[in-house]
Amino acid sequence: MSNIMEELNILYEDNHIIVVLKPQNVPSCEDSSKDLDLFTMIKEYIREKYQKPGNVYLGLVHRLDRPTGGVMVYAKSSKAASRLSEQMKDGDFEKRYYSINVGTPKEEKGVLKHYLKKNAINNMVYACAPTENGAKYAEAEYKTLQVIGDLSLNEVRLHTGRSHQIRVQMNAIGCPVFGDMRYGGEKAKKGYLSLWAYYLSFSHPVSKERLVFRVQPPKDITPWNLFDTEQSVTIIKPTL
Repeated sequence: MSNIMEELNILYEDNHIIVVLKPQNVPSCEDSSKDLDLFTMIKEYIREKYQKPGNVYLGLVHRLDRPTGGVMVYAKSSKAASRLSEQMKDGDFEKRYYSINVGTPKEEKGVLKHYLKKNAINNMVYACAPTENGAKYAEAEYKTLQVIGDLSLNEVRLHTGRSHQIRVQMNAIGCPVFGDMRYGGEKAKKGYLSLWAYYLSFSHPVSKERLVFRVQPPKDITPWNLFDTEQSVTIIKPTL
């Protein structure tokens, strides 16, 4: 099997889904850069491992921003893709992130509510008035877990799935994600974007059992190594 396939970090796989750990700075799917993306890597992995001729089906259920790493699930059948998409619409698909931010939110925990608008020309997302054309409601809740100097570790749970949502909403309250020069400017400080999708939970599209995947951020990268995130990797798999 090719080196690319060996680099895939597969957390779980069956006939219906494949759960992987997306590296930072690898696109979730093909984008304008034409760089090798995770979607293409997984399709090639399936083609090689199972010796499948012709086109391999793979369903893109959700995305992570290119600089964001963490847990993702892809569907291996159209039925699984449809059922997972329904879970997202119904709020049964739970995603949690660790975010290291420059600055500390005024309240220890809270709910962020904004309307966001994307500029397709520069691929930037902005907080805007709800009456603006193209405005979409965005909601997330956060909890501050630890503060070290001018940095804070926050857990963020998405209630909606807007593009660049956490980065824009945290910046809107004056706490840009560390390393996010795009939205935070110089205040965000230079370094790896410190946003990590550490937790993913959903019901298996066939067995209906609840699956939980929890993976800690890379502890060998600053400033993740400064904070006390959970050390264990938790994977609750279905019994098919």
